[in-house]
Amino acid sequence: MDDVDDGTRLGQVLLRLKAALRDAEAERQITKAFGDELIALVPRLRRFARLRTGSEAEADDMVQATLMRAWEHRSQFQAGTNLVGWLFTILRNTHLNQRKRRRREVEDVDGLFAGALSAAPDQEHRIALFELQAALDALPAEQRETLLLVTVDGLRHDEAAEVLGCQVGTVKSRVSRARERLSATLGLA
Repeated sequence: MDDVDDGTRLGQVLLRLKAALRDAEAERQITKAFGDELIALVPRLRRFARLRTGSEAEADDMVQATLMRAWEHRSQFQAGTNLVGWLFTILRNTHLNQRKRRRREVEDVDGLFAGALSAAPDQEHRIALFELQAALDALPAEQRETLLLVTVDGLRHDEAAEVLGCQVGTVKSRVSRARERLSATLGLA
């Protein structure tokens, strides 16, 4: 950890990781050798990450992600096996996953693409939708169900009557009353 500044994000992660390693060792979750070797491999991981990314900041982020994954999956590591290979595999997979993710991202340095994606304010529409939903919820269940079958699902009155098991006139009456109540509740009458 000789070239990692404690003030950087990676340095802070290493300090927390060291503390967690000490605690895990005290609780016999890991061996001292595992913790020591893990910390000792950080400079090699950083070198490999820099080769893959070409960026010191990206490399440190990759090493940080690698250490976090190694810590999360420490129970999967089998003592006596190759810790170096295990960590470098995690680092390589982390890098490949980041590259896949970046391929789906759109670079927009000047903000032109983001500017084209802007949407008109929709607060009024949301408020109106909430008010409509509240007014629908306030209707008696038969009226609400009948109104939705006819207006939203597009059933004809005779089809709705068949679904509901009632007369066509009952459907027409329920739809009419529901519309009147909605109009009054929403202030449209």
